[in-house]
Amino acid sequence: MENFGVKSNAADVIFTNVTKVYSQQSIAVDQISFNVRAGELMTLLGPSGCGKTTTLRMIAGLEAVTAGTIVIGGSDVTHRPASDRDVSMVFQSYALFPHKTVFENVCYGLIFSGLSKTDAEEKAKLGLELVGLEHLKSRFPSELSGGQQQRVAVARALVLEPQVLLFDEPLSNLDAKLRRSVRDEIRDLQQRLNLTVVYVTHDQEEALAVSDRIIVMDEGKISQIGSPRELYEQPKSLFVANFIGDSNILPCTVSHSNKKEKVLTIGQVKIKKTDISAKNGSTSALIRPEHIKLTQKETTSALAGTIEKATYVGSKIEYNVATSVGSIFVISLSDHQEFRVGENIFLKLAPEKLNILDTR
Repeated sequence: MENFGVKSNAADVIFTNVTKVYSQQSIAVDQISFNVRAGELMTLLGPSGCGKTTTLRMIAGLEAVTAGTIVIGGSDVTHRPASDRDVSMVFQSYALFPHKTVFENVCYGLIFSGLSKTDAEEKAKLGLELVGLEHLKSRFPSELSGGQQQRVAVARALVLEPQVLLFDEPLSNLDAKLRRSVRDEIRDLQQRLNLTVVYVTHDQEEALAVSDRIIVMDEGKISQIGSPRELYEQPKSLFVANFIGDSNILPCTVSHSNKKEKVLTIGQVKIKKTDISAKNGSTSALIRPEHIKLTQKETTSALAGTIEKATYVGSKIEYNVATSVGSIFVISLSDHQEFRVGENIFLKLAPEKLNILDTR
């Protein structure tokens, strides 16, 4: 695909049993395997020290692989140097040359790769048009806002027309409002140009907003791979459930009702479900705070509770509710009925939104 004279050479990325060991006591990445599809934005998400940035740097060739293989666009690049990989990286610090203008910064990589000055300038002009900064081409980085510097770094990477574009915590230096607009710009560019992007962040909201799929990492291993919706609504582990979004993890007992139906017992409440395959016995159930309805009407299908805390935050009200199975966090739209601290209420758990976590 071609757009504004900058074309996409999107390629897939395949990791097979890749390990990175710094020392016997430090295994940064532990036998991970995954496939980034051509034209897909895949995010590596996890807490500090989980191995996500090391994984990104191994794609770029900035970290050597201890074991396993990396294939980009059908070619084994496991032991190729960074200069021999068709990959561009947008660094957290932007890494712009302070003594060069915006235009010269975008031209630099093109000229360094062997393009003529005339061709490099034409492509740099198109790249700056792509990110909406052609009118600032004569400025120096110090004269730009953080968001503008980020867009220059993106333009510089895009004009090289890489097979894979890498982002390392690209929004971490921006304020909250700017983060939202720049992440939307990155996603829009990725989709318009059909780019293969691998994106690293520790911010789960950012990951949910920009990604086609997300790899959740923990201590050098992959905990789960899935779409934003899959990871939010169907996490497979306590770690993923707690790391992505607000969650309530409730003690639960699973038992048979009949061949097709199972009964979940949470406190004194019994909930029937036909869409689970969990084994009988004690486990944990996940439900998100927005999937719980508070009511004053007593019912056998709802947990009894007492409002411990109520916080108005504009479009919604956040409640902490004491129950027999522990404190439960509930989010209710602010135009719904409001409950007072100390008030006795009942919590209705949406059966279709209950997700069983096998913690045994």
